[in-house]
Amino acid sequence: MTKPVHQNIEQKLSRLTDAIESGSLFQLQGMINAMHPAEIAHVLESSPPSRRSIIWELIDSENEGETLIEMGDEARANLIDEMQSGELVEAVKDLNVDDIVDFLQSLPDELTKQTLAGMGRQQRERIQVALAYDEDTAGGMMDTEVITIRANVSVDVVLRYLRMQEELPTHTDTLIIINKYGKYKGILQLTDLITSQPDEKIQDILDDQHPAIPADMPSNEVASLFEDRNLISAPVVDKSGSLLGRITIDDVVDVIRDETEHSMMGMAGLNEEEDLFAPVINSSKRRALWLGTNLLTAFLASWVIKQFTDTLEAAIALVALMSIVPSMGGIAGSQTLTLVIRGLALGQIVKGNTRSLLNKELLIGLINGLIWAVVVFIISVVIFHDTGIGIVVAIAMLLNLLIAPLTGVILPIILRKLGIDPALAGSVLLTTVTDVVGYAAVLGLAAVLLPYIRLVLG
Repeated sequence: MTKPVHQNIEQKLSRLTDAIESGSLFQLQGMINAMHPAEIAHVLESSPPSRRSIIWELIDSENEGETLIEMGDEARANLIDEMQSGELVEAVKDLNVDDIVDFLQSLPDELTKQTLAGMGRQQRERIQVALAYDEDTAGGMMDTEVITIRANVSVDVVLRYLRMQEELPTHTDTLIIINKYGKYKGILQLTDLITSQPDEKIQDILDDQHPAIPADMPSNEVASLFEDRNLISAPVVDKSGSLLGRITIDDVVDVIRDETEHSMMGMAGLNEEEDLFAPVINSSKRRALWLGTNLLTAFLASWVIKQFTDTLEAAIALVALMSIVPSMGGIAGSQTLTLVIRGLALGQIVKGNTRSLLNKELLIGLINGLIWAVVVFIISVVIFHDTGIGIVVAIAMLLNLLIAPLTGVILPIILRKLGIDPALAGSVLLTTVTDVVGYAAVLGLAAVLLPYIRLVLG
């Protein structure tokens, strides 16, 4: 029975660790180079710097380029710092153009220039076409190595042309049709090519409805297009309709993975490319920023509490209960925030449907607010035998569970308009709002309503 891939990688990592500790470098080299470059990259990223250096020195030169491409930016940068520009050129020269572009986009400008200078003219020109576009656009993702044909030739001519090629670009599922001016006209599926009669004309079997992607289309929209239309590859064109290159499914998978990691890591104020074994000082600096921000928000919440010292002294039960309200608000707000950030990333939230989403989330907040307000009221009365405190905390719970989804919807939309990444800043700001509103609601209502409630209840 075949074991899951991740289990195999974990087992290989364990065996590599044993080989390093035992000093069996010859055995270690054989084990490493028998692995797929993606697995080697995983092993490198899972190893502390001292072991990482040993493993990198044992990797065969033909595996270096693919391995570097598979690594995160920060882990890769640490290895590149030890390499000369000539070594970099040698490592990446046989990669696909889109992979080389991804690699060069992560390098400092000076090192990029040196690496390009060491390449052949034709390869350099192809790479520079893609480098002219932002890395988060279709132009920055595309591979400029494509097979193009004319519509006025026969199937037999195309088949003979393909046989003359030494090899086809990876993930070639279609041939791209252009006119004599290089304008995109459509695509021809390889399956249609090989099942058509030799004398049939390409113009009779081509697909002229296949979408061409504008070079400036954002990468997340490209990913959505591939998902919606089940594409394996798609041509990329400039504003005049001239063919520039193509995007393949492997590049789209990378975009989806990066967006997922970005959202997950961003919630903790971290970068998706952060090295698991990055230097302690570097990691400390990055995390200190968000710890400091959180400390400021905590002081703000403490300041709110301080304004109601007299109320707390008069109702000790509030001390035990008041943290429940901001905690519940934080969870409810985070649920909405996560949903909205995902919707923004997928392009599902636009001006026309924002109000409907807001109304839905407020209704959910109202229903949950009423349910948990009743629950917290009953528990407060049973444990603390204080109906007045129970009423105050219940009302505060309802208010905060309404404010939380309101903030969860509006906050990421505002941050997006301000050019701030909602995944990175949203959770910290949301926590501030739910904490401040939660404490202010409990203590403010206690200060204003509690004396009257107790007077009424006798």
